[in-house]
Amino acid sequence: MHLVSRRSLLAGAAALGGAAALGACGSRAGSALERMRADGVARIGIAGERPYGYSATDGTVTGEAPEVARAVLAGLGVGGIEAIQVPFRDLLDGLVAEQFDIVAAGTTITPTRCARVAFSRPDFLAPLAFLVPAGNPHGIRTFDGVRRAGITLGVLTGSAEEEFARAAGVPPEAIRTYDGQSTLFRAVAGNEVPAAALTRISLLDELARNPGTPVQVTPGVAARVDADGRRVYPVGAFAFRPADADLRSAFDAGLTELQTSGRWLEIVRPFGFDAENLPPAGLTAEAICAGQPGS
Repeated sequence: MHLVSRRSLLAGAAALGGAAALGACGSRAGSALERMRADGVARIGIAGERPYGYSATDGTVTGEAPEVARAVLAGLGVGGIEAIQVPFRDLLDGLVAEQFDIVAAGTTITPTRCARVAFSRPDFLAPLAFLVPAGNPHGIRTFDGVRRAGITLGVLTGSAEEEFARAAGVPPEAIRTYDGQSTLFRAVAGNEVPAAALTRISLLDELARNPGTPVQVTPGVAARVDADGRRVYPVGAFAFRPADADLRSAFDAGLTELQTSGRWLEIVRPFGFDAENLPPAGLTAEAICAGQPGS
């Protein structure tokens, strides 16, 4: 399979300022899907966060989201991927500014984000967890537990976890934001904050790469419990510009085929995902955007 990969470390205004230059490269006629097919390359946005989307030691772009995207796009006649890396907080801004055409970074669907971008069908379920000092001295298991303990919580800047914490009543002054998950991990390991929230898959990956660190990852939990007592888990998906409806529709069809055929599980297993992370067939992005848990 032909692959074009390029790692651009851009941030803030510089990242968005480069969008015009990138947009000037190659043909811009037609829809995003038509351009991808004509060029043979799809531009995806990643945040350099394991295991969702990052560059391997040889420079190859990999991770759960790029590998799933690669398989879907190949079925659409697009054989290459060009990855543009920006800080997590800038992913949706970069998409809207046409710096890239797909966000492939394990982005959680939330109603707030749905107001800006269009999400694919659910790609995976991702239970949350907390990184805490060994022994979990504050007994943290949930966002409500963080609120009751009156401690400071670390989260990624602009993350869904920040939204979940606020919704659970954690006061804004008790939430400290960080630009990357490795920085977040070090904040707990260095006693800068007594707990941090992220998907359990991400925290376990960080822990595996930092053996011997005196911290632990709590069991997976839901983001919230709805009015009917159902546990609602974060759902990751690919993000598109709302105007690129044909691209999103074609991508959804390919993602559905991967999931129903079993190929999705083969692709994601190396990144710590298993059958429990496969979303129910009836769960839709539309339901999640509307604040409903789906089924």
